Amino acid sequence: SFPSTFLSNNNQSSSAPVQSVSAPSVLASASASLPSVSNSIVTSGISELKSSSGSRKARVLYDYDAANSSELSLLADEVITVYSIPGMDSDWLMGERGNQKGKVPITYLELLN
Repeated sequence: SFPSTFLSNNNQSSSAPVQSVSAPSVLASASASLPSVSNSIVTSGISELKSSSGSRKARVLYDYDAANSSELSLLADEVITVYSIPGMDSDWLMGERGNQKGKVPITYLELLN
């Protein structure tokens, strides 16, 4: 067991250990509740995007907060430009909004004509 000095450390609230223990279950339930898109729709969209060598417009279906500087944060219902980069994970596309650019998850997008 932990020495009592760790449990009564004044620099941390008493709920900190509980939060760190419950974080994985919170993340698991959050990812389980994320909207899912049919694989056939996503696969056909990727195929269409790869077959057209240029960029396409896409409507954002859900808000997305970038996890790091290589990703682009998204707001639901905005329209961005997307394109595929050779060698990039097929679950992601490169997105552009004005002068901002970053990776975006394809499941958050509806590819437009």
